[in-house]
Amino acid sequence: MSVKAILSIAVALLLLYLMFTVGAPFLLALVIAIFLEPLNKLFMQKFKMNRLFAATLSSSLFTLILLGAIALLGVKIVAELIAFFQKVPLYFDNASSYVDQLMQNANLLYENLPPDAAAALEEWVSSLTSTITQMAGSLSKSVVSIASTLPGMFIFFIVFLVAVYMFSFSLNTMKQSFLSFFEEKSRPQVDQVLTNLKKSIFGFIRSQFILSALTYIISFVGLLILGVKFPMAIALLIIVVDILPILGTGSVLVPWAAFLLLTGDNYTGIGLLVLFLVITVFRRIVEPKILGDSIGIGALSALISLYVGFKLVGVVGVFLGPLVVIIYMAARQAGLFQTKIKL
Repeated sequence: MSVKAILSIAVALLLLYLMFTVGAPFLLALVIAIFLEPLNKLFMQKFKMNRLFAATLSSSLFTLILLGAIALLGVKIVAELIAFFQKVPLYFDNASSYVDQLMQNANLLYENLPPDAAAALEEWVSSLTSTITQMAGSLSKSVVSIASTLPGMFIFFIVFLVAVYMFSFSLNTMKQSFLSFFEEKSRPQVDQVLTNLKKSIFGFIRSQFILSALTYIISFVGLLILGVKFPMAIALLIIVVDILPILGTGSVLVPWAAFLLLTGDNYTGIGLLVLFLVITVFRRIVEPKILGDSIGIGALSALISLYVGFKLVGVVGVFLGPLVVIIYMAARQAGLFQTKIKL
């Protein structure tokens, strides 16, 4: 492989990484615009609309549906989140009261214990106090972090919606401009790569939606069985955190379960641990299969791409790793990268 080809691949990977980080709203808008393209063609062919009017109509329909879904589902979830955050100080007060009571009980035990046993008990209580304090601090930081991201999420949403309209207006010219970078004889192959890539990317998005929906259902049902308050909001939080591969939900469920076990709520604490195990096992078993079937790669390849991507570039790699495999497979199907090893 030539130096030019290696540099081209490196630049392409860098652009992909940027698209999944700072360019995320534009990448998402581009995917939505591609999804709306058949509707644009239908409007133009059946109702004789020009592209500007057809793209405006389809993008407006998408915006109305999205805002309607947010209004129907988001209001309930936001209400639960607000109620949950309002009770967070109460949870901290309960934890502090529990620690104080524990220290009082420990002081009573010190008087009747041998020196060695008293020292061991004091060390255990100190360790337990430190653990509870760290958990409370972690929860407090999480609340502040979520609150601080709200303005950024609003800006992200506005930029995303504007970009949907702009990409819908100019999607056909963007494709022609992209193909113009290639030689005339190479354009059919590149066009085939784009077609295969579109199918695989939509399969990838569909698989992630299916996994998130199933995870939400499992979490919501589990929380309902345990009688936990705010199940809709907490299940949504679990989905967001579950993006992290390998025990992602543990950052929510495990500290919560540990706190409940320490404060005497064994039923809910053990139930949350069981729910955590169920979600983790479900994701690890089902995710490679669903992802592989949706994007046309094997389950093993999907699992390897998920793990390697995560280890190399973090959470972004969970999406970037499979996408690199998708692009490579699309290029091979178009007749590129057919080099064989000769011995």
